[in-house]
Amino acid sequence: MTSRFDYFIVLAAMRTGSNLLEFNLNALEGVACHGEAFNPHFIGRLKSENLLGVTLEERDSDPLKLVDAIKGAEGKLNGFRFFRGHDPRVLEPALTDPRCAKIILTRNPLDSYVSLQIARETKQWQLKNVKRRREAQIEFDAQEFEKYLDQQQEFQLLLLNTLQTTGQTGFYIAYDDLNNLDVLNGLAKWLGVEARLTAIDDTIKPQNPDPALSKVTNPEETERALAGIDSFNLHRTPNFEPRRGPAVGYYVATPETSLMYLPVRSGIEGSIVQWLAHLDKVRTDQLITNQNRKQIRRWLQTHQGHRKFSVLRHPLARAHWAFCSYILSTEPGAYLKIRNMLRNRLKIPIPGQLRPDNYPVDQHYEAFSAFLIFLRQNLAGQTPVRVDGVWASQSQILDGIAPFAMPDLLLREEESATVLPELAQRMGHATPPTPGHSTADVPFTLEDIYDAKLESLATDVYQRDYMQFGFSDWKPC
Repeated sequence: MTSRFDYFIVLAAMRTGSNLLEFNLNALEGVACHGEAFNPHFIGRLKSENLLGVTLEERDSDPLKLVDAIKGAEGKLNGFRFFRGHDPRVLEPALTDPRCAKIILTRNPLDSYVSLQIARETKQWQLKNVKRRREAQIEFDAQEFEKYLDQQQEFQLLLLNTLQTTGQTGFYIAYDDLNNLDVLNGLAKWLGVEARLTAIDDTIKPQNPDPALSKVTNPEETERALAGIDSFNLHRTPNFEPRRGPAVGYYVATPETSLMYLPVRSGIEGSIVQWLAHLDKVRTDQLITNQNRKQIRRWLQTHQGHRKFSVLRHPLARAHWAFCSYILSTEPGAYLKIRNMLRNRLKIPIPGQLRPDNYPVDQHYEAFSAFLIFLRQNLAGQTPVRVDGVWASQSQILDGIAPFAMPDLLLREEESATVLPELAQRMGHATPPTPGHSTADVPFTLEDIYDAKLESLATDVYQRDYMQFGFSDWKPC
């Protein structure tokens, strides 16, 4: 059998049984696991000065040199154990390399947390002779455990997402599987090695085999704390929206003041752009925009002290603007194909041609309510219509912008008239202008139809935005 892998990485956390797994891997002919090769405090094993001819200093200077040494070691499929907290420069190359086998070891996080605290208390990290076992109980700290749990979940999600996006599969093995000979031999088969185990290596002994509650000094408090932990993330707001890019072509910068506006499309962009032009006493067409990524990076590098900002709008007001401007309207730039589909297939009550006498305010209320219901389905991935940038959630748009150009300042529409002039003063303008208001929606404003039902519909559509940015009931600016 020929292995499809050049090397392997055991991805685990402390106190998950990784020592036992390593002993069994090393019991397979043709397999060698070299310990914690990238532990920042030692190389491979405690007190080791080098690994495969690579010194600790050489590894810290160039960690991939050790990765190459592990891959190139002759005669065996070589690998190492990697924990969260080991050299992060190694993780991304290994995860994205399909020739690196990913063995993902997990354990009940309460058990691993308690075991970790006991090991720290007793200073005993490995047990080979049961007679030398050191016993201890620890005090369970709920806040510390939740932090530990969040860190482990974050690490596991990183592994899962990277495997998904690179089209790979890992071999998942749980702590309880380490005493299952069939599972370990299944791992050997997956790795592509001929050898099989005939028995489990019993060199390493379980240090704390008792139930978790028997190992804490405050079991009742522990049970109450665990009952309050949302292990299944029940209160998470699901997000089915497609990922968005940074949309750099929409960024707007001033030629003199070193300000850059990162728009979240919502109908207020015109007033902000006009304010930027007034600030530098130029025409709007003299502002810097429609740039590519390379040009934006050059601007950022050559404008030291620059500030980047985005302006958010209340989700209900933003949805109403999107409806009036892109669905109800038949003017150039409106989404006529989507308009026709919403009108003909979903029966949203908007006229074929909008006239002052064929679309009363009560019909507008009904149509906008139906549009909000459509948006909820659209953002949940339940319609054939694209999730457009004019109604995508603002949190998702910022998620796309942030990795490329993190805004320094995130403000609300109603704050812009005071905060932006203050920002301009800090940038050297003694008497900066005040931004104007956004253009009123037509044929009716949100104020004409607003009620609690519309607010409730918008809350259902944009749960993440209401939660992330603290929006409350809409009020006219």
